[in-house]
Amino acid sequence: MTWDEVAAIALALPGAERSTRYGREAIKVGGKMFVVTGKDDDHFVLTATLDEVEMLMATEPDCFFQTPHYVGWPSVLVRYATADPERIAVLVARAWARRASKAQLAARG
Repeated sequence: MTWDEVAAIALALPGAERSTRYGREAIKVGGKMFVVTGKDDDHFVLTATLDEVEMLMATEPDCFFQTPHYVGWPSVLVRYATADPERIAVLVARAWARRASKAQLAARG
């Protein structure tokens, strides 16, 4: 995958818009980030619940990981090279849903 593919998935969701977070490209809904480019070009950051983070890293460590900066926070880093587009679409939609308003959730159906 690439950032452009991840961004296209995210931007297809109601209310999602391009933005920045700490100088990096991000996608937000209602002013709240749910995906952002990584510090390095080989990954991006996805918001997730702490339980999801643990499960993703345990089941697919080649794809999902954290650096010490993210430990204990509801975000996981995702390697583009090993990301499955269908799974990423589901995870991005979940991340969006946790940040979206009731009206935006209803607009998605």
